[in-house]
Amino acid sequence: MIEGVEPAQRIRRYASSLYGLLLRDLRVQLRDGAGFVLRAIMNPLFFLFIFAFVFPRTGQGFSGGGTTFATILVPGLVGVAIFFQGVAAVALPLAMELGGTREIEDRLMAPVPVALVAIEKILFSAMLSVISAAMVFPLAWLLPGIPVEVTVANWPLLAAVVLLGSLAGGALGLFLGTSVRPRQIGLMFSLVVIPITFLGCVYYPWARLDAVPWLQWAVLLDPLVYVSEGLRAALTPEVGHMPAPAFLGAIGLSLVVLTWAGVRGFLRRTIS
Repeated sequence: MIEGVEPAQRIRRYASSLYGLLLRDLRVQLRDGAGFVLRAIMNPLFFLFIFAFVFPRTGQGFSGGGTTFATILVPGLVGVAIFFQGVAAVALPLAMELGGTREIEDRLMAPVPVALVAIEKILFSAMLSVISAAMVFPLAWLLPGIPVEVTVANWPLLAAVVLLGSLAGGALGLFLGTSVRPRQIGLMFSLVVIPITFLGCVYYPWARLDAVPWLQWAVLLDPLVYVSEGLRAALTPEVGHMPAPAFLGAIGLSLVVLTWAGVRGFLRRTIS
């Protein structure tokens, strides 16, 4: 903490330190620019290639309610890009930084509260998640062999869902990164990230789970469900989706809970 200074001056110092931390992480990320691009595009690239390009050409295309599967899929893939990047950009490096090398120590020496170092990781991850989400759209326009009816029907709603979802994804990454040991990273993806993806209403709207009522209610614990539904409301409003207050409120609640849990875990792992 900075003692003996005015609150306004303290805020300026905190903001300056936060800006420096963001620049530091950005410089490190730029060294692995190719890796970032590959992480961002590989998952949506292959899903779109198989389900929206190969399937229609082999007579295996399918649709529901007059809507092509590619149209249903695109908003979900944007949500996956957001959450996967959130986990990859925070949890993977953090699990190593909190390991034996304790590489996090240089950030902890910044003249800001330790909790702000954790918040910076969420903010930086959110920046990368927004970029990852934007990368999905060119793939959706170029790859599919069938028409994809995706248009921005509501720009403010799209911005709100992407921003809140990106922050929630970063908070999830912070929580996971402070909850697992480096040797458990593979297990984390098997037990957490993969189920979140497949149960996150990426490949189907939430409303269509009414055929399996217990599952329809169980998946409400998955924060990706609300991001996928919010993106459908903004990009494919003709596809059934949750009401805006429901998914925006749920994303906001997920952000608060995951941030609290992630910061708490970060403090526990860094302050002895």
